[in-house]
Amino acid sequence: MRAGPHSSTQSKYAEWICVALGAISMFAVLEWIDLSPEVESEFFFSREDPQLVALQEMDRRFPSPQQVIVRAAAPDITSDSYLSEIRELTAALAAIPAVTSVSSVTTDDAANSPLWSRLLLNPGGSSTNLIVQVPDPDPTELVPQIEGAIQPFMKDDLDIVVSGVPYIVELIRRNLFRDLVVFSAAAFLVFGTLVGLVYRNRHIVVGTLTTCLLGCAVTLSLAHLLDIGIGLLTANIAVIVFVLTLSHIVFLTSNWKGIVEENGGSGLDPVADSISLTFGASFWSMATTVLGFLSLLVASAKPLRELGIAGAIGTVTAITIAYGIYPTFLRGTSAVAANAPPDRKRADFGALLPTRHGAWWLLAIGIITVVAAIGLPQLNTDPSLLSYFATGSDLRNGLEAIDRDGGSSPLNVAVTDPDGSPIDSDRMNEKMWALQERFENDSSVGVTISPALLLAHARLAPFGSFMSWSQLMDILESSFANRAGRSFVTPDREQGRYFLRMRESGRTETRSQVVNRVRDHVTESDLQVTLLAGHYELQGQLGKLIASSLRIGLGGLLLLFVGIAFITSRSGRRTAAMVVCLCSIPSIVLGTAAHLGMPIDIITSPAANVALAMGVDSMIHLVMRVRRLANPSLPEWETWLRARNQLWRPIVGATFIICAGFGIFSLSTFPPT
Repeated sequence: MRAGPHSSTQSKYAEWICVALGAISMFAVLEWIDLSPEVESEFFFSREDPQLVALQEMDRRFPSPQQVIVRAAAPDITSDSYLSEIRELTAALAAIPAVTSVSSVTTDDAANSPLWSRLLLNPGGSSTNLIVQVPDPDPTELVPQIEGAIQPFMKDDLDIVVSGVPYIVELIRRNLFRDLVVFSAAAFLVFGTLVGLVYRNRHIVVGTLTTCLLGCAVTLSLAHLLDIGIGLLTANIAVIVFVLTLSHIVFLTSNWKGIVEENGGSGLDPVADSISLTFGASFWSMATTVLGFLSLLVASAKPLRELGIAGAIGTVTAITIAYGIYPTFLRGTSAVAANAPPDRKRADFGALLPTRHGAWWLLAIGIITVVAAIGLPQLNTDPSLLSYFATGSDLRNGLEAIDRDGGSSPLNVAVTDPDGSPIDSDRMNEKMWALQERFENDSSVGVTISPALLLAHARLAPFGSFMSWSQLMDILESSFANRAGRSFVTPDREQGRYFLRMRESGRTETRSQVVNRVRDHVTESDLQVTLLAGHYELQGQLGKLIASSLRIGLGGLLLLFVGIAFITSRSGRRTAAMVVCLCSIPSIVLGTAAHLGMPIDIITSPAANVALAMGVDSMIHLVMRVRRLANPSLPEWETWLRARNQLWRPIVGATFIICAGFGIFSLSTFPPT
């Protein structure tokens, strides 16, 4: 039945209403929702996570400001010109409101102090450090001010690089914000172009883009209402929802086109028929993807949990918007398409694949799976923090230089004497020096600051050599020494804090192994660890959590998919085949990553879960089409061939779209993305 003028006009009005709704929704999101990424100073944990209990307790016992390290290298660091520039740079940094103090070779005698020689002078004699103290920094405000202070001193003969937790946090945030802008624009242009080239119909192109943008807007709005901000992983949620929505549209459009061509325009309502034909498989595909995202909730890391919630919201939104909005544009297309002759040139996919059961294909895929799985034991879930920045970039090179000089990742170790000796005793001082030397001889440990080092520095004060350890500690805890002692010794003087800057570059052990060796050093020095915390240790915990979430999340997901596979296939044999195929997906994804040496960090770890959830989509569409085409008079393999010939285009199309969608992430300057 052909659409009349009245229905065509109604469809046109409905299309314009949908386009306006999409535009208003995107405008509202851009206007009222803060899309700037939020990155915690603890990197990958929220302040409520149990992993931060030790770090918070360490801050309570030993209150100390955060540090930003500015490394200045020159051909001659003893020249008057170099010292003059360092003096001016020190003053410029000290003028920043959030900065409480700046130490450099022009403010402290680095050559004669056991403390400042370690903090300010670097190995090789070609660079010195400026230590910037910031008590409670806001990286988004602090880092631009530091960059502004440094900019006038960036010269050919003076190489300046910056490191420190606030600085790294701000750089990660900037990378994510750039990605958010670039990905959104790229998704719109790439997918708009692809849909235009494939369908060459303005109704479908406009409808696809409107539907996908509306899905992104609704997802971002709902996530905002649930107080899920734009973070390490949710910065990519818009592209993911765009891809999920487009996947439904591809199957819906393909089935609609097949119905129109098959009936030659005589069908009562090809749009309704295509919805009826597609929705069942789409629903179960949506269910598996939701489960894939919800499986991330077993992780303790905040970014993974946020992606799990936002992804589940986006998946439900994608199918709701795809089936609620997109059919409006298909109805506007039906009147034209119904009069078009069937596409007689459509390729027969059966000619490209074997007409028999394809044992060689199964063997090839089996070999690929086994070879990939061999690499799983070598999977690196504890990569270097430096891997978050592009190799060869000025930023990465600078961070590596600071890391080599004295370490870049902080670790705090609180110690006490098992025999009860106080920090300001001769016996304890000997033990602390023994531990100081053990740490400094460990290749994984860079600069080490301890109460023993502070007391040795205090000895240099006038008449310091005549004072007792207790009197020197009184000086360190006074305003005369900026109360530095309070950051390293508890008020009762029973516990002391070692501040270690751990090296990330060249590390071949896991952080957990290094931390265990740090504990051994304490024991060998006849001391006892009372608390151990820091960003280095948190990264080690994160590596364990990622490995655990991969095992538990993927295992639980496969078990859930067994039930969905049986519901959709209603056959034990088909269910078994689907499960075997699904098991190969994480093996290939993670095994290939291991063989390529690709680190599985907090950002890349959800790939296997998402791939597993998306991989089952096409299986479900294929299996449910087999059920629909089942005929007792036909051999079962013939039914599979017919289903495959009907669905190969949308399956390949959806796969290509998903690949293109995730391929957009390659435009990122942030390596994990």
